[in-house]
Amino acid sequence: LLFISLDLKLGKKVNEGKTKEVYELPDIPGCVLMQSKDQITAGNAARKDRMEGKAAISNTTTSCVFQLLQEAGIKTAFVRKQSDTAFIAAHCEMIPIEWVCRRIATGSFLKRNPGVKEGYKFYPPKIEMFYKDDANNDPQWSEEQLIEAKFCFAGLTIGQTEVDIMARSTQAIFEILEKSWQPQNCTLVDLKIEFGVNILTKEIVLADVIDNDSWRLWPSGDRSQQKDKQSYRDLKEVTPEALQMVKRNFEWVAERVELLLKTKSQGRVVVLMGSPSDLSHCEKIKKACAAFGIPCELRVTSAHKGPDETLRIKAEYEGDGIPTVFVAVAGRSNGLGPVMSGNTAYPVVNCPPLSADWGTQDVWSSLRLPSGLGCPTTLSPEGAAQFAAQIFGLNNHLVWAKLRSNMLNTWISLKQADKKLRECTL
Repeated sequence: LLFISLDLKLGKKVNEGKTKEVYELPDIPGCVLMQSKDQITAGNAARKDRMEGKAAISNTTTSCVFQLLQEAGIKTAFVRKQSDTAFIAAHCEMIPIEWVCRRIATGSFLKRNPGVKEGYKFYPPKIEMFYKDDANNDPQWSEEQLIEAKFCFAGLTIGQTEVDIMARSTQAIFEILEKSWQPQNCTLVDLKIEFGVNILTKEIVLADVIDNDSWRLWPSGDRSQQKDKQSYRDLKEVTPEALQMVKRNFEWVAERVELLLKTKSQGRVVVLMGSPSDLSHCEKIKKACAAFGIPCELRVTSAHKGPDETLRIKAEYEGDGIPTVFVAVAGRSNGLGPVMSGNTAYPVVNCPPLSADWGTQDVWSSLRLPSGLGCPTTLSPEGAAQFAAQIFGLNNHLVWAKLRSNMLNTWISLKQADKKLRECTL
């Protein structure tokens, strides 16, 4: 293990699987080292081969995927890439369930559901779970079996709430990765993931790895071009040439997975305020935009007092080709949003800073508009930023991933609050 950077002291081996080893890190409490192996297996290791360079390919793939999910806001065990073949992760007690999310029916689903044709599409994606038990070929489990097993990991008992959180998270993680592969013209067919309980925080987090063994990936939606581990499973016999073909597929994925962290799509929010006294309201919009990774500029202009200047500023942002959402912040009588909306093809949203004394009357200047204008109104600065994010998310998978992750995390926090409340009242 000399290739692991020398400043990292390894403790005892915690676990060893078919394709990786897990080591304690005495100098980083609560963390482990996940070391990949140059090994490829299929059918619970009924077929097993050494594939030179697979550890590095697998580690690159996992590190990029976890970084993408973490930046979106998904809770994961991933901490950082440590070397070409290893990464550091939070120490988790693993929940022995493989969660599978499918968009397209293929593989084992067809064997278990005769009569369903390959290519059948699931809306929403289909979630299945399998109990990790090599001796019995990882049998499919139901939610009821998982709840009745009364598993306890790191002090957390796996009940209905935890099962619901894992199921909901599985769907969100699949959808984020599906959306992220689309700009590469790649169809994510299905995905297999595992969760663990972080021994320090006692939270359920996405753990283990997500590499080219974890999914089916079809370029242009064409199964004959598959780039995932299925190309290894499908081999009639394993020859050196056949293994090279499989390795090229894995390298193809590892090269492209780095592109998932980038987007070609640009976008910005321009907040126009009628007066500098609205600055604190506008700063909240800017801060909320930053959370979505959207650049935001603040300008001062009054459609009542300087309509020519307002239209000049508008032309400046229309002229450089960067997709823009305008947010109009005007107190009292809002002429700014309607004037902008009537004079640009870009989206405009009103976000008036309402005062306590006149707010109920003033808001009508934002709501009741002449015909031919389409600018919605939201009173919350965060809501205005979210509206812009939803527009940009249509063409930017990184923004979309943050929106999808926010939905999941809001749902989880309500679920956990409900559980806590019921435990108190019982």
